[in-house]
Amino acid sequence: MPVLFFVVLICVLIAGGIAFAIWRRRLREKRMMALAMWAESNGFSFRATVDRGMHWRFRDFRCLQRGDDRYGYNIMEGTAGKRPVCAFDYHYETHSSGSKGQRQTHHHHMSALVMESGLPLKPLFIRPEGFLDQVAEFVGFDDIDFESAEFSKRFLVKSPDRRWAYDVLHQKTMELMLAHPNFTLDFQGSQIMAYRDNKTLAPGEFSAALKLIAVILDNLPESVVREQRSVNTEVRQT
Repeated sequence: MPVLFFVVLICVLIAGGIAFAIWRRRLREKRMMALAMWAESNGFSFRATVDRGMHWRFRDFRCLQRGDDRYGYNIMEGTAGKRPVCAFDYHYETHSSGSKGQRQTHHHHMSALVMESGLPLKPLFIRPEGFLDQVAEFVGFDDIDFESAEFSKRFLVKSPDRRWAYDVLHQKTMELMLAHPNFTLDFQGSQIMAYRDNKTLAPGEFSAALKLIAVILDNLPESVVREQRSVNTEVRQT
């Protein structure tokens, strides 16, 4: 009887593992098809193949430099308002040790959308504020605060140049971000990335991220745009 029980149990576990693998594969295929349709509807190209150079291509973004076995997939590329855009899913691994010292591998998946602004941007990092951020602020590790108490409460903002942060995050842009509170934004070089840590984006969320970055760039004050373009001109002349 015990032998029969263990045989049945093993068969159930194997069948369950196969069913789970099939379910996971169908989910991946369903997502791939949905993103391919989103790419086509936006006039973007789409490729599902693995790209292990994504972390090097966008090497200024720290969120792509974590862990091992890094690669992008479900890659969508095109232009939005003449600005080049690359959106993709991303994988990396981290490792930890179990209670008995055994090595455990953790797989992380996220999505990101990167837009080329055509301007030299200054570093700026914005993300939804969490409990640990509030604790850090309490003990003296301040982020940048704004006139909008609601915005300051809901977002952590970091930049080496406070004036730049205030120029970008004026009233209209703060209102826009309060309507899209779940994205992290990172300004590096001439690019802006929108992403969510350890979370893949649905097609509609890619659309929201695309619109958010485009509207932020479209609403940069003219004086700021002129100043940054003059910086770009000076760099080219040197």
